[in-house]
Amino acid sequence: MPIREWASLDEDARDLLLSRPQPRDRAARRAEVVRLIDQVRIDGDHTLRLLTRRFDGVELQRLTVTDAEFDEAVAAIPDDLAAAIREAIGRVRQFHAETAPKPQVVQTAPGVRCERVYRGLDTVGLYVPAGSAPLPSTAIMLGVPAALAGVGRVVLCSPPNKAGRVDPTVLFVARELGIHLVCKLGGVQAIAAMAYGTESVPKCAKIFGPGNSYVTEAKMVVAADLEGAAIDMPAGPSEVLVVADRGANPAFVAADLLSQAEHGPDSQVMLLSPCPDLLKAVCVEVDKQVATLSRSDVATQALQNSRAVLVDSLAEAVALSNRYAPEHLILAVRDPQALMPLVRHAGSVFLGDYAPESVGDYCSGTNHVLPTAGMARAYSGVSVLSFQTAITVQQLTREGLAAIGPCAIRLAEAEGLQAHANAVRVRMEAL
Repeated sequence: MPIREWASLDEDARDLLLSRPQPRDRAARRAEVVRLIDQVRIDGDHTLRLLTRRFDGVELQRLTVTDAEFDEAVAAIPDDLAAAIREAIGRVRQFHAETAPKPQVVQTAPGVRCERVYRGLDTVGLYVPAGSAPLPSTAIMLGVPAALAGVGRVVLCSPPNKAGRVDPTVLFVARELGIHLVCKLGGVQAIAAMAYGTESVPKCAKIFGPGNSYVTEAKMVVAADLEGAAIDMPAGPSEVLVVADRGANPAFVAADLLSQAEHGPDSQVMLLSPCPDLLKAVCVEVDKQVATLSRSDVATQALQNSRAVLVDSLAEAVALSNRYAPEHLILAVRDPQALMPLVRHAGSVFLGDYAPESVGDYCSGTNHVLPTAGMARAYSGVSVLSFQTAITVQQLTREGLAAIGPCAIRLAEAEGLQAHANAVRVRMEAL
């Protein structure tokens, strides 16, 4: 990780320093994604089987997981892993239950009662990746808030392995959360199936979950189609930005950077600090630790897209972080709470030396499905509200209409909407 000095860069160089890795041939990729989606829309399950054979290397007769496969998966999970999964589910459920939106009632005038109520979506699709590594933690992060939101039906899609099976830990999580329909599907074909429906996969109102660049592109395509499905957010390659001061532990910081670098070669990690000695020490630690990782080749590729930046102050570091809008932000500083008021754009924030990003990925309680690629400027991570719609309600008494009716009439007349005004006026006259 080369160290760059922010103060020495012109504006163009600064923009380049804070840029994400750009995927090659995006136009060609989008065209391929659209073509695959159209094939699924036309031929349904037949195309799903063909694409699963092509991309996953396995021939499937049945696209959904059977009860016997569920039972085998549950039986295969070691007791300590089962306990860890249940422990994580408990904390994620507690956090999401306590932060879920609550119905609200407001009297805006005597006799005028306004409410906001929440309803779970009818059918949602959860995408759980399993490319270079299965992610049962994603099944937890999506399945728990879906259940709390009161969703009518949950469909979970995850790619099959060479034996035609979904990862057993993903199936164990699904069983724990009461998700009964799991489909052996990955990639673009899974997103298309959930967006438009096939013989085996119900059409979903909204699709959730992270994925590679093709999955993200597919989500964007179906979200732009009125006949497709809504999506949670554009959630692509993982990223972390660490702000560190002189007292930060270089080994801790290096480990945090590598925990995201190992996700994939298109991941990006950033380190900002006003302390040159700390930057150098972390870079040494990164080189030392990356050599010990089982996924060192992946992490090494990701580090080629990564940056270590010398800034003038911690405040400037946070300002740069806001400009970058990271998926994960770690404040490895002596007084992280003092910097929190400055943080405006981040998916999830980790404070101090003992809050590694990994705990947010698994078991602190917050959600790890977060906006990437700078989308934290406008999007939030997954929550219970993500699986709900909010409905406003109003009820007026005779006195309430008498009180606010003249206001409505005058505004309607100002807009030239006579029927709007008449809908109030005829009632006012009846009073």
